[in-house]
Amino acid sequence: MTAVKQGRGYVYAIQYHIVWCVKDRHSMLLGDIGIGLEEILHRIAADNGFTISEIECNGDHVHLLLECTPQHSIPNMIKTLKGVSARLLFKEFPVLKKKGGQKLWNPSYFVATVSEQLEAQIRQYIQHQKAR
Repeated sequence: MTAVKQGRGYVYAIQYHIVWCVKDRHSMLLGDIGIGLEEILHRIAADNGFTISEIECNGDHVHLLLECTPQHSIPNMIKTLKGVSARLLFKEFPVLKKKGGQKLWNPSYFVATVSEQLEAQIRQYIQHQKAR
């Protein structure tokens, strides 16, 4: 369960379930690329002051359970995660440009708030994505 945190004049516990797909749903996030993506996303989150508490890269899409402060906006977090990760992945794995072209990610995404009652269920769902 996420901890209740405090800021200057506010108390919060914010979590989001976020999903986005590879452009044209190509299965490119396998093996070293998937592992590299997970490491990159954790670094991006740490650099920007939010936390990824669960992550699963499942071939053609990414699932995250993310914790943040009230100052973080969803569009900015997703723009940062997708934009920086694509740039770093293209640099580290040039084969991705040959497979998918200039764009790695589909421009759309899914986001849902996660309540304390649903947190365990969402965590389990994300952890079991590889088996699907």
